[in-house]
Amino acid sequence: MSNFFNMLHDSDISPVFLAAFYIVAFLFGISIGSFLNVVILRLPRHESLIKRSSHCMTCGAKIRAIDLIPVFSWLMLRGKCHSCGEKISPRYPIVESLNGFLYVLTFFVMDFNAGSIITCVLMSLLIIIGFMDWDTMEIDLIIVGMVFLLAIPSALLTDQSTLLHRIIGAFAISLPFYIIGEISRVFIKKKTGEDYRAIELGDTVLMFAAGALLGTKAIIVSALIGIVVAAVAGLINKFVTGNSKFAFGPFLSIGIAIGALWGNGIADWYLELLKAPVQQ
Repeated sequence: MSNFFNMLHDSDISPVFLAAFYIVAFLFGISIGSFLNVVILRLPRHESLIKRSSHCMTCGAKIRAIDLIPVFSWLMLRGKCHSCGEKISPRYPIVESLNGFLYVLTFFVMDFNAGSIITCVLMSLLIIIGFMDWDTMEIDLIIVGMVFLLAIPSALLTDQSTLLHRIIGAFAISLPFYIIGEISRVFIKKKTGEDYRAIELGDTVLMFAAGALLGTKAIIVSALIGIVVAAVAGLINKFVTGNSKFAFGPFLSIGIAIGALWGNGIADWYLELLKAPVQQ
């Protein structure tokens, strides 16, 4: 069994097996992605995730089994309901495909092992967090709690980060975020009369949970990437809509996803760059 894990980067592995593995990983990923769509849609509405069958959001017609094949059913239906002909949002196959792609990318980068399996679960949770925050401007703490719980099997089954670095990582970004949020809350309320924070508590708790999972170096890289991407998106949003308020969670999720795959490597590369002697 031990030879089975960390097999994908073995130079002797069959290309046919490798292709089959990634195809299966993608198909499994888009299948999970189909359920992610249900969670993203129903959780903010406090609806059951399992009791009610999938249905058209326009006419209420029950979706046929043949129409529940992830990605492919949407393509076969040409993005329309089989009953009423109303358009089905392309976001459904986007979420499904994104989850499948991230599973394949995770295994490609990390090989097949306990760490990559945990990271695949993290990727799915980040998709939920990002899209839900985009829709509702709120981060669900139950999903964030699941991110935090991933730190337990990660600490027991992998050597990606030490316990000390996980503890430091939990506070390295979340504590500054909390302080910034509290200070900004005072200024925003004084200036506009509105009671909200520049960095909301949901974003802070997300970085606490992700920091406990990824460790110090990876969470710092994650935060920097998330902040830069959010800044660019914020400028574009301000230019297009004139509104400076937007969801931060999707961009933090992007940063965390990148940090989970390459965060430690990026941090090590930067630290080595600082140590390099200055050329005269």
